[in-house]
Amino acid sequence: MDECPVVEAEPVELISQTRNITNTRLNKIHIDFDNTQEAYRSKGNVELLRSMLVFKLCTIDVLVEKNKELMDLSKKLFGQWMFEKMMKMTFYGQFVAGEDHNSIKPLIHKNQAFGVGAVLDYSVEEDLTQEEAEKKEMDSCVSEAEKESPGADHREKKYKAHRQFGDRRGGVISARTYFYADESKCDTQMETFINCIKASGGSSADGFSAIKMTALGRPQFLLQFSEVLVKWRRFFNFLAAQQGKSEMMVLEQKLELEQLKESLTKMGVGAKDDIENWFTGEKLGLSGTIDLLDWNSLINDTTKISNLLMVPNLETRQLEPLLNKFTAEEERQMKRMLQRVDVLAKHAMENGVRLMVDAEQTYFQPAISRLTLEMQRKFNREKPIIFNTYQCYLKEAYDNVTVDIELSRREGWYFGAKLVRGAYMYQERDRAKEIGYEDPINPDYEATNRMYHKCLEYVLEEIEHSRKANIMVATHNEDTVKFTLEKMNEMGLSPTENKVYFGQLLGMCDQISFPLGQAGFPVYKYVPYGPVNEVIPYLSRRAQENRGFMKGSQRERSLLWTELKRRMLAGQIFYKPVY
Repeated sequence: MDECPVVEAEPVELISQTRNITNTRLNKIHIDFDNTQEAYRSKGNVELLRSMLVFKLCTIDVLVEKNKELMDLSKKLFGQWMFEKMMKMTFYGQFVAGEDHNSIKPLIHKNQAFGVGAVLDYSVEEDLTQEEAEKKEMDSCVSEAEKESPGADHREKKYKAHRQFGDRRGGVISARTYFYADESKCDTQMETFINCIKASGGSSADGFSAIKMTALGRPQFLLQFSEVLVKWRRFFNFLAAQQGKSEMMVLEQKLELEQLKESLTKMGVGAKDDIENWFTGEKLGLSGTIDLLDWNSLINDTTKISNLLMVPNLETRQLEPLLNKFTAEEERQMKRMLQRVDVLAKHAMENGVRLMVDAEQTYFQPAISRLTLEMQRKFNREKPIIFNTYQCYLKEAYDNVTVDIELSRREGWYFGAKLVRGAYMYQERDRAKEIGYEDPINPDYEATNRMYHKCLEYVLEEIEHSRKANIMVATHNEDTVKFTLEKMNEMGLSPTENKVYFGQLLGMCDQISFPLGQAGFPVYKYVPYGPVNEVIPYLSRRAQENRGFMKGSQRERSLLWTELKRRMLAGQIFYKPVY
């Protein structure tokens, strides 16, 4: 649900337009997103009025820009009790389900009665100043070796912490940010996620729970491991170019094994015996070629996790450690992060809950995706438990989706994906420009839209082919939802198969969520909860996000007003949902 603001979408080129579809299927599902009676059946008149008020307030720039100051002032003027009452009648009531696991149950059960499930998220955040956030980030992203001798290691600037971008909340309105304090704080956050998983399992038979890797350990490891993965992939591309295969699609690049061994030996990247041993795995080299998936499998877990952090240096032509040394505590911190992830996956499996690993910044994301992939290999054997998140505003999104699906095919596990457009665009662009590396983001919204639809169609085709892939279409964009329904109709994918899910934020886009749910599609609201005072940073972001959303389109306010007028004319002045 980490979304770009909704704007009018351009027509997109579809892969399937190249196919001659002659088989028009019967019983096509059509959802009318203009039918306000269906869209708002679950809402009383007071709730409709609240939505109209909140969305109108979100269009007033001064209220949105100064929302935190205004909330603090209201608390002083009216006192805590009255402030909470006012918040529950407006922003908190619109976007947050309740204060704890028990208080959110009525809303969850009501939504379920109208076909809409929940992705639970305890949305309490630290209210840090920018200076505090920057200090925490620099302390937790710089290793002891770097502190002792800065500049001695061959680290890339993209994967190093920079104080001017230390506050990762800057320019981000859609996603929650965690800052590392210490290991006990990570344990506490793991317990919070476990409670969310248990609450989700207790409230429905097919719930989701969302987690963020940066909440579970020292981000230094994510930076380092991301750099290692990127450098190894770049080395593969270098070797592919040597064999004249640089222009091929990523999965078509197959390196000739003997030629590869010869190149590595000449470069002195490893001893000849080591190089032979690298390619003598169970399946490696049987075909006489090595592709990117085979190559990725060379980076395996070992007794010492720091052994993972070895990289090829193309200048010295040697394998060398990313850092000169790792302390024993850094080694333990890395292991604890992996252990916490494992604990959460086991709890999800035990409680019948699917775990969505949220995407984060590109300098953390390669490591996050790789760790999520390892969880999928372990836990997605019989059904999809772990879902990875793909941000389609990234230039490499399609390559990432296709490579991961191919791995799931080869190894026979269930692929699970959540597709979002992305939450960190402005921050990522500024950081790339300021620090001096290639902008990882697509050039404009239309390119992102095409990428989203291209990735989505690829996963849908995999579902059509094997029924072992699953996808959550996490979007507030009505055109994307309609596109998905068209594809499902063409492919004969029934909503009751539970392979394609839809997701929106609580309090937003009910005209999409509820008609889908009532038509039998698996649809989920991202349900935040927590005490009023402690979810203020979350509410602040929702106000900012809705400013762009509401200014870009007045459609939701217009539909709310249409339904309210319809009820007044029908004499439904005291309408209450029946379920």
